[in-house]
Amino acid sequence: MEPVDRSTIWPYDEHGEPREFYYSRYGSPTVAEAERQLGELDRGTALLYPSGSGATTALVLGLLQPGDTIALAAGCYFGTSVTFDALERWGLHYVEYDQTGPPPDGVQLVWTEAPSNPFLTMPNLDAAAAYPAPLVVDATVATPVHLRPLENGADFVLHSATKYLGGHDDALLGAVVCRDPAAAEVLRIFRTRTGIVAAADAAWLLLRGLKTLEMRVHRQTDTAGAIAARLADHSKVLTVRYPGIGGLISFDVADNDTARRVETSTELVVNATSLGGVTSVMESRHRWEGDRVPPGLLRLSVGLEDAGALWDDLARALDQA
Repeated sequence: MEPVDRSTIWPYDEHGEPREFYYSRYGSPTVAEAERQLGELDRGTALLYPSGSGATTALVLGLLQPGDTIALAAGCYFGTSVTFDALERWGLHYVEYDQTGPPPDGVQLVWTEAPSNPFLTMPNLDAAAAYPAPLVVDATVATPVHLRPLENGADFVLHSATKYLGGHDDALLGAVVCRDPAAAEVLRIFRTRTGIVAAADAAWLLLRGLKTLEMRVHRQTDTAGAIAARLADHSKVLTVRYPGIGGLISFDVADNDTARRVETSTELVVNATSLGGVTSVMESRHRWEGDRVPPGLLRLSVGLEDAGALWDDLARALDQA
């Protein structure tokens, strides 16, 4: 890998004209290379942002007008709806809908998640793509390994690159990948003017993560499938949600107190938030999301540990709960 270029300025050419890179708010070598590689994976034009929420904010503000309404997948990552709540004062609105069916009428943007987090439903991309409004697919959990939404009618793919793409819980980063280069240029100009720009160090860590992305995601998917099957057979588990791709599982136990006992009793699985890293993490989501999720819902992000060791750790915590 090339070393990270942390410069914020680069000299003009011999005629006093800016070269490809001249000021980092407009672009920088390390960020551009990470965008190029991610764009190749998703088959589009990629733009990086300082976080997934930053990418979400830049995308809706760059595309929409005051008075516009977003059709948002029900049960998706709660941080997306929290962001949209914060933007309502500027005249943006959203309605939630069941993404397994068609979007509602009268919206200017359709926002799906593949799969949703933490309920892990998959969107009906055919129905969403047929709707006469731009389609965003948050493919953070699926990653380009399992799904390339631009090949399924989407206009934009969003990633919290902090998660699987980075893969090591050490880079805060977001991305939007555009099917239409002209739309990407609109977002690039908006990003430059608003300063919602990714740092070179985080982009370099993304480049590192992309080198092992396919290997990691296939390993996580295999392990998650095995863990989900065993969870479904455990007497303390009421419901298991697993879409068959990716390393994310959610499951319900009796109540919030039971969930807290389970999450604090594991030894190999870390009791922490986030997902997509090489280390398995688990948490009760009721602490963050309240009554929009069942009180006993636990979200488990499967890492690269031995599948048998992970199950032994989970089974022990469940038996003691």
